[in-house]
Order: sequence, then C-alpha cells, then structure tokens
Amino acid sequence: MESDFETNSTENHKSGRLINAISNVYGDLTLGDKAAGNGSLVEMAERFLKSRAEEGDGQAIFLLGQLYYEECLYEKAEKVFDSIKDTDPKALYQLAVMYFDGLGTIVDFSKAMAYMKRVASCDDPEATSVKQCALFNLGTAYLEGYGARPSREEAERYWLLAADDGNPSGNVKAQSSLGLFYSHPDTLDLKKAFFWHSEACGNGSLESQGALGVMHLYGLGIPKDQQSALDCLKEATERGNVYAMGHLVAFYYHRKLYANAVALGKRISEYGAEDVGAIARNTECLPEYISKGIAMAMFYYARCLQRGKGVQQNVEEAKRYFSKATQLNHEVCRELHTDVTFERM
Repeated sequence: MESDFETNSTENHKSGRLINAISNVYGDLTLGDKAAGNGSLVEMAERFLKSRAEEGDGQAIFLLGQLYYEECLYEKAEKVFDSIKDTDPKALYQLAVMYFDGLGTIVDFSKAMAYMKRVASCDDPEATSVKQCALFNLGTAYLEGYGARPSREEAERYWLLAADDGNPSGNVKAQSSLGLFYSHPDTLDLKKAFFWHSEACGNGSLESQGALGVMHLYGLGIPKDQQSALDCLKEATERGNVYAMGHLVAFYYHRKLYANAVALGKRISEYGAEDVGAIARNTECLPEYISKGIAMAMFYYARCLQRGKGVQQNVEEAKRYFSKATQLNHEVCRELHTDVTFERM
C-alpha cells in the first residue's frame, strides 16, 4: 500500500526528510549548540515531540507516530496512531497501511479497508492529499482483491476519484494507473489511456512519460509521431525509466543507429532480476515494466553482438545475453525471437 509520508534520508535513509519537516514546523531540531553530544537527531526529535505531545499538541502526536513508523518501530507507531485515529485522518490512514501490510501487527484486510474508506469519505480540506491516497489504495485493493472481491469497475471508480480530472492536485499515481488500466486488453481504451498518461506525465509521473513515448512510437491511441516518441523516451531515460530505455534501444536499432543501441543496451544489460526491486523503489516505476525494459535492452544488445552491428561480432556473448534476457522476461523475448525469425530485426 502507498504511504503518503515516504521519506528519503539525510541521516538513516528513513527519517531525514521527516526531521526536516519537523524542523520547518517547530524550528531547528539541532537546537543550536545543544546538538553536539546530545544524541542523534532522531533521539532529539523523539524527546522534543514527546514533550510537545504531553502539552496536548496534536500535530506533535502524529509526527511522533510517524517518526516511529519511519524508524520501523511499528508497535509504538500503532499505539500513537490509534490514540488519535478518530481526530486525525493522517493517523487513520497510516493505521490502514499498517493493517494492509502487517507492519507491527497481523494483516487485517477488513480493518484496513474500513479505515481507508473512512479516510476516503473525510471532508476535512486539510486532509485532501491523504484522502486521495486512500482513494488510490482502495482502487488498488479492488483491482488486486485485497480485502475485497476483485472488481475492475470499483478500481476504476476509486482511481477516477483520486485522479481528480487530471488536476495537479490529484493523485498522480492514480492518473498513471488509469493510463495503464485503459491499456489493458480487458479494459482497452487507448484514447483514455493517452489522456491519463498525458495528465500524469504533465504532473511529473516518470512511469507515464515512458508510456507516452511508446504510444507515440507505435501510434497507440494517437497518430505515430517519431519525434515526440524520441523526446519522451530520451527524457524518461535520463530520469531513470528502464522501460523507456528498452524502447529507446529498440528505436536506435531499427533506425540503424547501432552504436547508440549498443552503448545504451550494454549499460542496461548490467542490470539483473536482483536489481528490479531497488530500481522500482528509486523511480516509483512498476517492477513488471522494469523487467520488460531490461529484457528488451538485453535482447537488442545480444542481437547487435550476434550480427556485429555497432560492436565487434561475438556470437557466444550474444547467446549469453539472449539467455539472460529470456530468463528475465520470457514473454518479451518470445515476441522478439519471432521478429528475428521473420527477419524484422
């Protein structure tokens, strides 16, 4: 489940950004000359928030729970969040995430769904962001059947609510998910897919930027536009979208820009299945599409090695990369092997 409060670290890869946020609200938590020899920033933040919480500061209570959450002290986090769940939608949302994922407690889909629905129905204007995250997660739960009977209709309904007509204030993951939803054979509507990927891309989605490049490249839902495809794929590649990288390698190969195909394909071929999870966390792209991108790049790089295009011919090395690509994503490679058989590449 998506947490609305993901943090990157300046101290321990979990709490750094949260501590910065606390400092922005309450002032510098290093407390000037008290910083030296007075424990870590996390420890100081905990002491500070506890003192504020004891004075009845509701925001400090939530931030204390969130600090425990980011430090993986889930039992403490659950206790804090549970104490304010009826007055703070953010705490209720975090409890729902914890029950969905079994963080510090047993997995309880029924309770998680009930809490998410309470957040989703909240009318507090200050809770808009967390409300949209709850709507997005409810859509995902219905699509995957977590705590509810699988329903594409309900998934679509909740995602449309979260996406907020594509507005920048809407949930970007919901916007991008709708683009993928309408690209699926069972719910295919490529014009809607293009619309939602365009909205999500405009609001910063790296996943959708790569998808737009592919849609422009192959004329999916729109006329083919090679220049727009190249622009989208290159920019998405520069931002770390591995699926876009795979298609960019293919783009170079089919236009006989073999040196470019080899340079990018070789770099991506250094990745393996063990890297997919880390790439997904760093880019917020779906693992399924990351593995497809790596496999595609490997396959085209292997084909260059096999034919001696843009690189010295090395048939044995080509076989190795063909094998690695197939192990990573058999579906992608089956289609590409068909292209080789019919001399389309």
